[in-house]
Amino acid sequence: MDAREAALLTLNACERQGGWSDGVLKKQLAQAQLDRRDAALATQLCFGVLQNRLLLDFYLSRFSNIPLKRMESKVVQALRLALYQMLFLSRIPHSAAVNSAVGLTRQHCKNPRASGMVNGILRAVERSLDRLPVIDEADHIGYLSTLYSHPRWLVEEWVQALGAEQAAQLLAADNSAPPITAQVNTCRISTAALLSELSREGLDAQVHPWLNDCLILRDTGSVEELESFRAGQFYIQDPASRLSIAASGVQPGMRVLDACAAPGGKSFALSMLMEDSGEVISCDIHPHKKKLLQAGRDRLGITCMQPTTADATVFRQEWADGFDLVVADVPCSGLGVIRKKPDIRYKEPDALADLPPVQSRIIANVSRYVKPGGVLLYSTCTLLERENQNIVKNFLLENSAFSLEAFTLPEPFGQVNEGMLTLWPHLHGTDGFFFAKLRRQA
Repeated sequence: MDAREAALLTLNACERQGGWSDGVLKKQLAQAQLDRRDAALATQLCFGVLQNRLLLDFYLSRFSNIPLKRMESKVVQALRLALYQMLFLSRIPHSAAVNSAVGLTRQHCKNPRASGMVNGILRAVERSLDRLPVIDEADHIGYLSTLYSHPRWLVEEWVQALGAEQAAQLLAADNSAPPITAQVNTCRISTAALLSELSREGLDAQVHPWLNDCLILRDTGSVEELESFRAGQFYIQDPASRLSIAASGVQPGMRVLDACAAPGGKSFALSMLMEDSGEVISCDIHPHKKKLLQAGRDRLGITCMQPTTADATVFRQEWADGFDLVVADVPCSGLGVIRKKPDIRYKEPDALADLPPVQSRIIANVSRYVKPGGVLLYSTCTLLERENQNIVKNFLLENSAFSLEAFTLPEPFGQVNEGMLTLWPHLHGTDGFFFAKLRRQA
């Protein structure tokens, strides 16, 4: 199995079985046992097709006499993979992209004539690359939707929230490759020492421009295979998520509840800022996630973190008024992490309608665990106001004992007097993220 076949099988599984691309791809790469270079190509192909799917389909539909929806799924994936390479990867010859697509179609598709059709469509596209069909700009929402491969409803959301110019910048940022950022396990190693260790392992690592104890990694391959990772010297987390924990004001010796903790990044950050003292109870509703939390804790050598299974919507009397800080990183639509999970954009909007009621139940329930004078931190990795500001504002209307509190962050943010902050990929270079700090009256 080569990189293109791994990408095709991943894309087909995502579309036919509803799996998320990152998880499906990881399993596929492990099964294929590709070397570092081919694994990187398979990842680029898979994510590139998902990032540009609507645009690719726009062009393909104009060179095919058969609607794409009537073709076998694997035929469509082969066409998309080839066209993505032809349009976006200049180092790959067009002939190689076409020949590979024809071969994959012949190998994986039931219709014996499908490979000839694929060859004909792609050869026609190749002859027309300098005069491809033009997207209609009269319908500006439709134009942005096709150009940046975001569904129309989502483009409308961003245009309404940001205006057309910034919305286009956000859509373009969603299709960019995010940097891999490593948070230094300061309980085990210093930033300077980790830089030396990563250099010894052959990695290009640079200090993050505004977040302490954070490194930007390049050309990593599989991070899990690094000796420094296995030794628990760092973990992977976006600066936006780490920044939210910094805003909480957590201190060594506190008792903290991370109410929706898996896969554990915030609990790890809390433990490190607490210098591995005090107590961090890390919860998730799914029992198998507890094992994930335990594995991360043990690899990092954290002793103050206690993973447990708990439903954040169900009250536990023994936790009432029991924590200096409660972190509620609630389930959300995930539309702030499209750079890392490109297929999130294709969620049906109706499927997201049930999220705000769940988020409201969680914040209302876990607020009862905050000590008088303590802090409640609400956060999401989405950019929709109805999951962010609206949830917080409605909570405050019904809970007069809490109020928003200003916090101070490193530059370029500084003092955030509103007590709430939204991070945007196109403005801050981070995941799209929201957090709010609320203080309970003493």
